[in-house]
Amino acid sequence: MSGCSRTGLTAQKTEYQTPTLVNAKSIASGLLFISGAAALVYQLLWAKQLSLVVGVDINAITIAISAFFAGLGFGGLLIGRLADRITRPVRFYAALELGVAACGLAVTWALAQIAPLFAALEAQQAWVAWLMLSAIVAIPPFMMGGTLPVLVRALAPGDSEIGAVTGRLYAANTAGAIFGALGVTFVLIPSVGLQGAAVVAAIANIAAALGALGLEKYRRPASNVRREPPASKRLGGRLALLLYAIAGGIALGYEVVWSQAIVQFLSTRVFAFSIVLATYLIGLALGAFLFARYADRVRNPWNAFALLIAGAGLAGLAAVSCLGSWIAVAQTALESVVLQWTNSTLAGMGARFVVAAVWVVLLPTMFLGAAFPVAMRLVAQESRIGRDVGAAIGYNTIGGIAGVAVTGLLLVPGLGLIRSMATLALAAVLLGLVAMVAGNRRSHAIGWRRPATAMAAITMATIGLAIGTPASQLGDLLAQSRRGSLVSYEESWGGTVAVIEQTGGANTFRRLYIQGVSNSGDAMPSLRYMRLQALLPLILHLGEPRSTLVIGLGTGITAGAALRYPNLEKRVVAELLPAVLRAAPNFKGNYDAPSDPRLDIRLRDGRRELLRSEEQYDVITLEPPPPAAAGVVNLYSVDFYRLARERLQPRGIMAQWLPLSTQNDEDTRSLVRSFLDVFAYASLWTTDIHEMLLIGSDAPLKLDVAKVIERFNYPDVASALTEVGVGSPAALLATWVTDREGLERYAGTAPAVTDDRPRIEYSSWTRPGEFQRVLPELLALRTAPPLEGADETFRSSVAMENELLLTFYAAALNAQRGERESWTRNITRVMREDGYNPYYRWFATGAR
Repeated sequence: MSGCSRTGLTAQKTEYQTPTLVNAKSIASGLLFISGAAALVYQLLWAKQLSLVVGVDINAITIAISAFFAGLGFGGLLIGRLADRITRPVRFYAALELGVAACGLAVTWALAQIAPLFAALEAQQAWVAWLMLSAIVAIPPFMMGGTLPVLVRALAPGDSEIGAVTGRLYAANTAGAIFGALGVTFVLIPSVGLQGAAVVAAIANIAAALGALGLEKYRRPASNVRREPPASKRLGGRLALLLYAIAGGIALGYEVVWSQAIVQFLSTRVFAFSIVLATYLIGLALGAFLFARYADRVRNPWNAFALLIAGAGLAGLAAVSCLGSWIAVAQTALESVVLQWTNSTLAGMGARFVVAAVWVVLLPTMFLGAAFPVAMRLVAQESRIGRDVGAAIGYNTIGGIAGVAVTGLLLVPGLGLIRSMATLALAAVLLGLVAMVAGNRRSHAIGWRRPATAMAAITMATIGLAIGTPASQLGDLLAQSRRGSLVSYEESWGGTVAVIEQTGGANTFRRLYIQGVSNSGDAMPSLRYMRLQALLPLILHLGEPRSTLVIGLGTGITAGAALRYPNLEKRVVAELLPAVLRAAPNFKGNYDAPSDPRLDIRLRDGRRELLRSEEQYDVITLEPPPPAAAGVVNLYSVDFYRLARERLQPRGIMAQWLPLSTQNDEDTRSLVRSFLDVFAYASLWTTDIHEMLLIGSDAPLKLDVAKVIERFNYPDVASALTEVGVGSPAALLATWVTDREGLERYAGTAPAVTDDRPRIEYSSWTRPGEFQRVLPELLALRTAPPLEGADETFRSSVAMENELLLTFYAAALNAQRGERESWTRNITRVMREDGYNPYYRWFATGAR
């Protein structure tokens, strides 16, 4: 009896190694590659769409995305159990892929429509709204979570092959995810939009379902015999599941810290985040692929698992601890090489991101990826392979959700990034020690000396780095790289917020850095455009404005300017990051806006504020981060402008900040086109050499000179504007550029920015010297402002002020082009005619 059994097992092993079964593994790997690519397309699409529903608030987005991962986790758990009972697992896999395709399209469509319903429900019963949203987002991932355990069940590997087979399939699935993460950002959304990208992903799912039919003839029928492992093996598997779940929490905690720690070496563009995500996935796939061939040969898998998990913690902490100015040098060097090869600024910037991502993320994720096939060897049994693989994936994923929450809500706000990373690394070492001790007890300490020595070395090194790395390292590095001194610095889950004092010529000023990128400051140019941002639409309003909404607190200067306008009964500010509110008092010129009781500061995403509340305003003014930054396009789309228009009172005014140096000319045209497609009456104003202001309304925008003079001469308004070089009503109206007709000529046939086609977020990198081409083109649109009730003296004053302003702009362009003689001639004329103007004087000192 025993001999017959052994002969059967040998024959089964030989059958599995035939070319037929090798083909089966190859086909299964290809299917999971396609499936993984589609899954990441959906994930990133829905993350983008969810930001339109719940806002870009990190807590809200995390709750929403957690539903996706919860679906994956529970899908692995429940479908994995079902897989072992199914006689035709390949057909079941095909059905899952078809289900994902159908539900994926449905969810993408639903998320595009659901924002008003969600906002209305949330106002009544928040838990119902979130339950509805979570259920919608979780359904397709539930089916996705079952694909890997079902295909492993279809291949039916023996006990001696579990590590190799599961590791290979996991690597293929993750490699597909890399393809999807990059493809959706660099190709699909820019070319076909969100709904189109979902169609492509669904086609991939259908292709995987059809391809699965080819696997049926190659796979080995699984044995129906169910042999229960001994009790000691079951206990060991449960312990391994628990440890692997904790490891998932630690791994996702790393991702939270990494995304913040390296951001100052990246950009707020979506391309940067996609490259970091792809690098994370590359490490997982590479680690799983390389170690899969050895996982089944390791004498003591507990030791291997322990060392890999602890090693990942040490590698991650070491990478963050060793971040320094050297990495910027390496980034510049690689960027230069890539630019020479490709002549593409996008490729060059991508190379910069790769350097930072590879240094911080690649090695630790390779350790984490290598741990997967080892964990499968500890957890999975041939007789219940679907259940065990599904359980491992499920518990690991659910543990990851908990890890993100603990790291984001507790560790980073309480300890900061460096100390959080140290805590996670020490937790990984402790997890490794538990695994090594427990495993050696079960395996009677097979080959324990060398692993124990290695674990001791990892433990000591991790403790040393945790103690020796200063908590202020990242803030100090940021200030050093920006050539300034650190005034304040806060690390939070939503982003790093820093205030840095800098010097230019004879002037000292402060700048606000969010995620390592300058968002504004209190230098004279910033003071000027932000005060005009608030006061110009209030002064131009044809009625008596009583309410205003400012989207984006930032330095507090725009909101502070609104405080200077009398008779306002409601002043509301929507600000995303609490850390920005705490940083705002460090800036001059905001009239203590953060602490003024007349200002109603609401800590939420600006778009979500409009969705949640039906309050109406006379003026809505926006001063968000640059349009190309990830998520900010939500405040520049046709869909957003329609929503904002619904919240305007009759004759209400929308004022949109239009930077000129943060995107290419074609993107600026698209931004203007989006504004024109919603507001029947629009005009363009210049508020600083690098900034303009779009003003729109559904009512005619008449320039009532008498009313403008009256409102300008309100004492607080006059002093606020005079301080930034707008010393008279004529100087204010001299900032006029053109009306709707001129804007139509400029926008031409440019496609509008919409929620489905957020093209500005995925546009190419800004070309060198683009601003120097765009500004003259916009200024060439200038027409005489349509002044109602103005006499010739006032018209002449406006014309003179405008000519002087344009002469100053010409001088600034001369300076940027290196035309020293022209700069000297033009700036001399400006200073001779208006030498006391603080705006012109600030530039004349040589600062910018």
